Amino acid sequence: MSDHSNGRPERSERRKPTDSAEEAAPGVLRIMLPIELPGLGHVNCYAMEDDRGIALIDPGLADGVTHGVLAERLSDVGLDISRVHTAVATHSHFDHYGGIARLRAMDTGNPVAVYGHRTFGDGWRAAYDTLLESEDSSTLETRTDAEVHEHLLTVMSSLRRTTPWGTETESFPKEMLRLWSDGISPVDILRPPELTHTLDDGEVIALGGRPWEALHTPGHADDHVCLWNAEGGILFGGDHMLPTITPHISGFSGYEDPLGEFFRSLERIAELDGATIVLPAHGDPFTDVRDRALAIHEHHVGRLDRLREIGTEIGDQPVEGYMQLLFRERSWGTMAASETYAHLEWLRLHGDADRSEQNGAPSYRID
Repeated sequence: MSDHSNGRPERSERRKPTDSAEEAAPGVLRIMLPIELPGLGHVNCYAMEDDRGIALIDPGLADGVTHGVLAERLSDVGLDISRVHTAVATHSHFDHYGGIARLRAMDTGNPVAVYGHRTFGDGWRAAYDTLLESEDSSTLETRTDAEVHEHLLTVMSSLRRTTPWGTETESFPKEMLRLWSDGISPVDILRPPELTHTLDDGEVIALGGRPWEALHTPGHADDHVCLWNAEGGILFGGDHMLPTITPHISGFSGYEDPLGEFFRSLERIAELDGATIVLPAHGDPFTDVRDRALAIHEHHVGRLDRLREIGTEIGDQPVEGYMQLLFRERSWGTMAASETYAHLEWLRLHGDADRSEQNGAPSYRID
């Protein structure tokens, strides 16, 4: 399908959810869950049934509307959300793991197992825990439940972390958290959930009556995993590979070279023997697995080339100076700076840029 209003192909990642579940691959249902984020119109939750019940991949946001849509779409095909026994989060971004809190809050007598990479959410969970531990619990004991809820909304929306490029992250809008937190603790909306089972690279788990191998694919997030079923040639791709947009590369990383890690992860997927379809977390499933991996790689190579050009124009500048020329103004902010930083570090590590420190923040020169 094409978008004839601007002459460009439609970006399926932006499409609003359909009102039905569909079979995306044999034995795998695709449920498009609502989301309102820049460039995105939905999150794909994938459901598989087995003799124990239902396993879900990326159950979306934590709000009650999303949970209701998930329950309705499952019901439409004769499945009861109370039978969900497993939820897998491909990585620790809130639009992928938020719904786990709602699933675990259900009083079904069927505790939901939660799977993610062994490093899932470590940095952000620790930051929220530190913030919560700084609270004086005695002052909350005298407040009503509504007052405690409102106070926790304030706390959760106040977290700001210092970035590797010397700024602070943007805090999360309190009003959005309030909208999402109906009937659930504000803490569970943003704080990554505790895992009941951790996944290591190469580990095999059974979901939907078939084996899935966990492939650690850092780049978009340090803890990103894809799930691979070699027999069917099916890959749950999360945000590692999307059909028409290129995933954000996080400079907020424990890796020295996050873009390099992403390149290695892309190459690994491109070389999967027998890969026939990718089921992404946003947008339509796609079959040109190797070609798409190469196209995403080339996009980021193009960004590196553009930074080389910018460097000859602006001289020694902090990350923000490069970001403002690499991205359109409407995209300026933490995410754009994060990706700019990851690309500048790749250039530095490959001998194409020099880094110095100015007022506690890195500055880069590309000659």
